[in-house]
Amino acid sequence: MMTRTGEASAAIATGTVAEVTRVAVSTVIFTTRRLEGADRPAVVLPLVRRTRDPYEGLWALPGGWLGLSESLEEAASRTLAETTGLAPSYLEQLYAFGAVDRSPARVVSIVYWALVREDETRTPQPEDPENVAWFDAASLPQLAFDHNQIVDYALWRLRNKVGYSRIAHGLLPDEFTLAELREVYEVILGRRLDPANFRRQVESSGTLIPTQSFRTGSHRPARLYRYDRDVELADRGPLDARQ
Repeated sequence: MMTRTGEASAAIATGTVAEVTRVAVSTVIFTTRRLEGADRPAVVLPLVRRTRDPYEGLWALPGGWLGLSESLEEAASRTLAETTGLAPSYLEQLYAFGAVDRSPARVVSIVYWALVREDETRTPQPEDPENVAWFDAASLPQLAFDHNQIVDYALWRLRNKVGYSRIAHGLLPDEFTLAELREVYEVILGRRLDPANFRRQVESSGTLIPTQSFRTGSHRPARLYRYDRDVELADRGPLDARQ
């Protein structure tokens, strides 16, 4: 007697099932950038304009289908490079989005996210540059599929994670001042932080190492710091291998 699973497999093999569930991989890439007319940077991300249905003409997250011989992270890296030219050194799996009505076809999207420095976004050349643009994460247009919900979730994760990991390092150069670090926190959290309290908290966190270098300018020279590389950028738990 054939089980339901066996019946489904047989139906798919003989082509009697119209649709099967497909797996897509998308990526949310955040950086900070000072937008025209703004006095402070904003969290921004790249989006890709869809050139075919469904949702032709709307903006969407970079992504594509999972290849049969690819890991999820390999697919995320490949589709991101193909659509935006970006190649972040660190990708983290965000969530799986699989609502039945999120796409006309049955599609489950595995979403990754990453942070990149603003200078890293200047040189990559996407395959179709006219259909790639950067948007303020706080004021997005209506996106394709459920991608507004995905970005909202990624922002929520970022704001929570910045408080207990050194993930903000992904937006900073190797060496930085405490004022630069505080600005990154303020941009992510969307509020001002008391400089004295911030200094006290980060210096007692054990994640920063003071260097012997200073940044000079019109103000008092500011000491440069770097993150302790023995502290992971973010906790991956027991998953040592890429998934």
